[in-house]
Amino acid sequence: MTRRATKIVATLGPASSEPDMLEALIRGGVDVVRLNFSHGTAQDHINRATLVREAAKRAGREVAIMADLQGPKIRVGKFADNKVFLEHGQAFVLDAARTALGDKDGVGLDYKSLPQEVKAGDVLLLNDGLIVMVVERVQGQEVHTTVRQGGELSNNKGINKQGGGLTAPALTAKDMEDIRTAMAFQADYVAVSFPKNATDMEMARQLCNVAAAPFDHKPGLIAKIERAEAIPKLEEILRASDGIMVARGDLAVEVGNAAVPALQKRMIKLAREFDKVVITATQMMESMIGNPVPTRAEVSDVANAVLDGTDAVMLSAETAAGKYPLETVREMAQICLAAEAGEHAKLEADFIGKRFEHIDQSIAMGALFTAHHLGAKAIVAMTDSGSTALWMSRHLIQVPIYAVTPRVASQRRMTLYRNVRPLLMRSVNDRDTALQDAEEQLKASGILASGDVYAITCGEPMGAPGGTNMLKVCRVA
Repeated sequence: MTRRATKIVATLGPASSEPDMLEALIRGGVDVVRLNFSHGTAQDHINRATLVREAAKRAGREVAIMADLQGPKIRVGKFADNKVFLEHGQAFVLDAARTALGDKDGVGLDYKSLPQEVKAGDVLLLNDGLIVMVVERVQGQEVHTTVRQGGELSNNKGINKQGGGLTAPALTAKDMEDIRTAMAFQADYVAVSFPKNATDMEMARQLCNVAAAPFDHKPGLIAKIERAEAIPKLEEILRASDGIMVARGDLAVEVGNAAVPALQKRMIKLAREFDKVVITATQMMESMIGNPVPTRAEVSDVANAVLDGTDAVMLSAETAAGKYPLETVREMAQICLAAEAGEHAKLEADFIGKRFEHIDQSIAMGALFTAHHLGAKAIVAMTDSGSTALWMSRHLIQVPIYAVTPRVASQRRMTLYRNVRPLLMRSVNDRDTALQDAEEQLKASGILASGDVYAITCGEPMGAPGGTNMLKVCRVA
C-alpha cells in the first residue's frame, strides 16, 4: 500500500457536506477537515463535526477537525445594487459613519476604526488586492481616496493596508463564542486568524483551555500568518503556538505577491526547526473549483510546498464549493506522492551541531538514525501525548513512522504530522505486553511481515508523560 507523508487539509462546505461525499473524501486522502467559522451558525458547525466523525468511522480511519476562526471583519459595508464598478482615477469615499447603502461615490465600513488608522499617501487594497485605492485625506469619519486600480467592488469585501498597520484585535467577540462552540465538539485544532504577536496566541490558548476544560480536552493552536506585522514576530508566534498556517491570500495582499514564495520557504523551515507543524494554504488547486484537472503551475506549487517540508497542504473553495471535490483531493494526493519520491534524507546534516537536552527527544532522534541506516521497514513510537512522533516527524526520512497511542485525542491530533500514521491501541501498563500488542497490530494491518526489521520506542513506567526512554530494534518472527 502506498503511503503518503504529506497530509491534506480539506475545507467542508456545500460541495462536501453530504455523508457519502465526505466519506469518499476521507477515503480519498483527506487527513484533516477544516470547518470555516466565517460561514454558518454554531449549530451548522456542530452538525458538520458530527458528520465528520461518523464519516471517518465508516471509512475506518480517524481524521482531525480544525475550527478556523473568522477573525476581525475589516470590510466595506453593503451597496444599494450589491456592487459597483470603480473606474481608474475616480474619487471614492470610505465612510465609517455612513448608514445608507453604498453607491459609485462611496460606501460605509464594517471596520469603524479605519479613519483613525490611515493617513494621506497610504495604499488600501480591497477584494484581495484586485481594487487599489490611495488615501488622499481623512476628514472626520471619511477616508477620501482615489482609485488607482479599478474593477468590481461588491458587498462586504475585505480591506487591507499595504505594508500592514491596521490594529483590529485578532480575537473578536464572535471568535470567543465560536471557540466555545468548537470545544463543545472537541475540535482537535483551532486556527486563529490575523494574529500579530505571541500575546494574541496566548489569549486564544487561555480561551480554548477554559472552554475545553469540562471535556478534559486541549486543542492544538494554529496561527494563520496573514498580517505583515506577524512576519517580524514569527519566532515568538511559533513559540506560543502548536503550528502555523502559511495563509498566502491576505499575506500576499499586505506584503506583495512577489514576497510570498520566499516567506513561505522561510516559514516552513522555521516551523520545523521549532518542532511545530506547518500548513501551506490558499489557491493551491484553485482552477479545480471549475475544472477537472489542475494547471501545471498548481502542480508545481503543491510539489514545491512538499519539497520545502510542509506538514500539510490545504484546499479551501476547491472542496467547499467546487465542482470536483473528490477529484481535487485525489490529484493533490498524487502530486504529494510524486514529490516525496524525489526527496533525499539528510539526517546526518540535521544532527550536526545539535544538542538534545531531553532523554525522550534523544531517543526519538536515535530511532530515526538507526532505522535510516538499517533500512528498517518502520519506526514505531509508543506515545501518550504524541510528542515523540512530532519530534521524529520534523526530520526527513523515507521510513514511515507509526505512532501507537491509547488516546483517541492524540491519534486525531497526530493526523496532521508529516510522515506519521497514528494508530489506536488498548492501554496496558506492562511494557512487554505493550510491545507485543504493537507488533501484532502492525502485522494485522499488513504493515509488518515475517522477517521485517523495525525500531520501536517506548517509556518506563508505561503511560508516564514525557517518559520515552527506550529504543529497541526488533525483527518480526
